[in-house]
Amino acid sequence: MERRRARRVTINLKAERISCVNNCSVFIENISETGIYIITAPDKKNRYIPGTEMGLELELSNGKTINLNCNVKWAESTTDDKSKSVGLEIIDPPLEYKEFLKTLH
Repeated sequence: MERRRARRVTINLKAERISCVNNCSVFIENISETGIYIITAPDKKNRYIPGTEMGLELELSNGKTINLNCNVKWAESTTDDKSKSVGLEIIDPPLEYKEFLKTLH
């Protein structure tokens, strides 16, 4: 049974983690109105702890940037190089983000 509240859209976008220590790039694999699934760049300094808040800066195709306030829902290592798969819940998604999602459907 599907547990998600919103439909996911598969996408390949680069984003930046706000206020991180080093190597802040993440790659968005899929998104919805309420959540984002990312793959992180290998880095031992940045941790993704479930229950913590995290800012994400997403650059849209028109060059506009959207800042998203997220909550880390889960994280797991994907390979020996310490990249991680991370599930994020978007806290109060801004209107610009919702409008961006409509262009993907």
